[in-house]
Amino acid sequence: MAESGSDEPLVRLEGISKHFGEGETRVDALRDVSLEVFPQQVVALLGPSGSGKTTLLNVIGCILDPSAGSMVLDGERVLHDGVWQRGDLRRLRLDKIGFIFQFHNLLPFLDATDNVAVVLQLAGVEMATARKRAGQLLDDLEVGHRKHTMPAKLSGGEAQRVAIARALANNPRIILADEPTAALDSRRAAIVMDLLRKLAVERNAAIIAVTHDEKIFDRFDRIFHLRDGRLADA
Repeated sequence: MAESGSDEPLVRLEGISKHFGEGETRVDALRDVSLEVFPQQVVALLGPSGSGKTTLLNVIGCILDPSAGSMVLDGERVLHDGVWQRGDLRRLRLDKIGFIFQFHNLLPFLDATDNVAVVLQLAGVEMATARKRAGQLLDDLEVGHRKHTMPAKLSGGEAQRVAIARALANNPRIILADEPTAALDSRRAAIVMDLLRKLAVERNAAIIAVTHDEKIFDRFDRIFHLRDGRLADA
């Protein structure tokens, strides 16, 4: 268990709700969810299919508009009473949030190195520096030998590790992961979780992961349980 690196949370949710549709077709995916995640913490979102885990992750990542609630990310109130307080959410995501998706979503026309480096280039990093940083991350995740390989030629596990490297490229303080180890064996899953833990501590970052992977449950500081859109133990 990691000690919190700060008295102030990196992620604070207050009464987050999300519904789809109206009237008889309305579905409440999230219901009044409030939680805090602090620097240096690695936490999990657990729950059955349809419980709202991925919906909550997408709200935290400023990808999905909530129906109600407020949210503070890295000291900035980005959402208040269901209304975004910042116009450029794309820049916020680029600067502060790293995403590891369940499906790797690699760009098929770029090799492994450039799939990672492109995130740095979007942030204004010079190409040579971006590719060097990409190579270091690929080495850390034991996929450096595939750095010039196109996504179609990567195995599922290799592609997922490239996607993880891409998520870590900008040294984000908030890392959101949807089933980050589902395609990995036990040893490589441990490598990924150890790297995430190291980054959480060294970068004073927070990791929030949706997972069903029992082999990594012991790697989390806290597990939040969702059921029917409600948080069981905030």
